[in-house]
Amino acid sequence: MDDGLDRLIRAVERAVVWLAGAGAAVVLVQMLWISYGVFVRYGLGKPDRMVTEATALLLFPVAFAGLAYALREDAFPKVTMITELLRPGARRALDIVNHILMLGVGSFFAYAGVSATIRSFNSGVASEILHWPRYAFWAPGAAALVLFSLYAALRLIRLIRTPAPSGDL
Repeated sequence: MDDGLDRLIRAVERAVVWLAGAGAAVVLVQMLWISYGVFVRYGLGKPDRMVTEATALLLFPVAFAGLAYALREDAFPKVTMITELLRPGARRALDIVNHILMLGVGSFFAYAGVSATIRSFNSGVASEILHWPRYAFWAPGAAALVLFSLYAALRLIRLIRTPAPSGDL
């Protein structure tokens, strides 16, 4: 049965895929820019100061761009040696606890990212060499963390609403 929750999850998953794609594009830009920086530094003997700062500033948004996608693909590292021995109901309960922990940690980092974005926007601070506004680097990472938290919450709700496989808990 296709209810509102499933439609909402599918819509958020589309955003998750697009955000992961944007993160991949930024990684490609970083790769090309770093390659240029290495060539200029060692090939021409004239280091480009912008390369180091730009790639450092781009690390924050890129670090979190694929977080929700990893949740979608169930790609987080897991130790399943013991959980495979549990009954399906106990395994489901452990999955719920795991999702609650992911939601809690994701929400904490989302709050910190949004707070940092707002503070850097209000202060008007810019990067030292590039003179680009710092909030432009905080905002994509904060948005990725908010999206992760939203997606984790939706997945948690769906997990709670889904009955245990064998009915035992």
